[in-house]
Amino acid sequence: MKLYVGNLSYSTTQERLREAFEKFGSVASADVVFDRETGRSKGFGFVEMPNADEAQRAIEGWNDQELDGRLLRVNEARPREPRPGGGRFGGGHFGGSRRF
Repeated sequence: MKLYVGNLSYSTTQERLREAFEKFGSVASADVVFDRETGRSKGFGFVEMPNADEAQRAIEGWNDQELDGRLLRVNEARPREPRPGGGRFGGGHFGGSRRF
């Protein structure tokens, strides 16, 4: 089960996030999301736990609890919604000159 972890401290590392959730069971992955341009944490991340019961206990154990000075928001991650615009160049237009 993939969990969303919000309101992370900007100083929380992926290792720290993994250690925190391992208290409730096996962790397959723990990822803090970083801004591509600045390299700074965006203040949220994802933890994947293979066992659904352990993941549910982690949600109950960490939601509204403090980690590194911040109260976490933890819930089951929702599927990523498609973004409009057709990708990097937007609207399906892939650059180059436009001919009429």
